[in-house]
Amino acid sequence: MTELATRAQAFSLVAEGVAAGLSAPWRLYLARGCRYLSLSVGDRAEWNAWRTHLGCPELSVRVYDAGGEIRRSSMAEVVMDGCRISVELVEEIGTDDLDRLLVVDPTTVEPEER
Repeated sequence: MTELATRAQAFSLVAEGVAAGLSAPWRLYLARGCRYLSLSVGDRAEWNAWRTHLGCPELSVRVYDAGGEIRRSSMAEVVMDGCRISVELVEEIGTDDLDRLLVVDPTTVEPEER
């Protein structure tokens, strides 16, 4: 891909991922001026697939309280030709999952460790 100068190019980036077999994001946000594109996905497998497809080197995890519910937000980001692209997954975490909050990818924790 050469650059994300137009909305059509940003949407074609998503269409290429879906055509390659990735699940369509459940929410897409494209900022005016095409300088920020955000994809929200439904589960960890989709998040891993999109971040691998886009080559996102920047990963961050945030845990917060949302009205009594504990949520974990995992975000992967990459900058392509001046456009910041992020893939985000928001999961509800129960208090029994608190030991997994500091693990970057909870699917890699061995069953004995859980």
